[in-house]
Amino acid sequence: MGKNDIQELIEQTLQIRDCAYAPYSDYPVGALAVTEDGKYFSGCNVENVSYPAGSCAERNAIAAAIAAGNKNFAFIIIAGDLKHPTYPCGICRQVMAEFQIPYVIIVKENKQYEKIALEELLPHSFTAALVKNIRSYK
Repeated sequence: MGKNDIQELIEQTLQIRDCAYAPYSDYPVGALAVTEDGKYFSGCNVENVSYPAGSCAERNAIAAAIAAGNKNFAFIIIAGDLKHPTYPCGICRQVMAEFQIPYVIIVKENKQYEKIALEELLPHSFTAALVKNIRSYK
């Protein structure tokens, strides 16, 4: 995937961000999960007055892909406040680890971006392989 393709996906992610429902934080976030076979699934943050009931853009995009039968991801793009790049929260990082999303693209000022390996964002993640290993010791 070339730089122009990434820029087009960034534009889509910014449009998704504009759909966010963020009346409490005033911090809209958009995400675009891209599957290995080139399908795109969008998500935005949806807040709730009962804060734990809200959901993050990243998890919403991943859930949309899962609901459509897709579990093999190439990457995910995240766009929030471009002056202060939006990195995924811990829960979203763990969900990304569950589906082995290899890297994350963080949109920055002037639509520049940073590509980060998930392993760098969540080193020593809790994985299904670890659980299987623990079970085998019993």
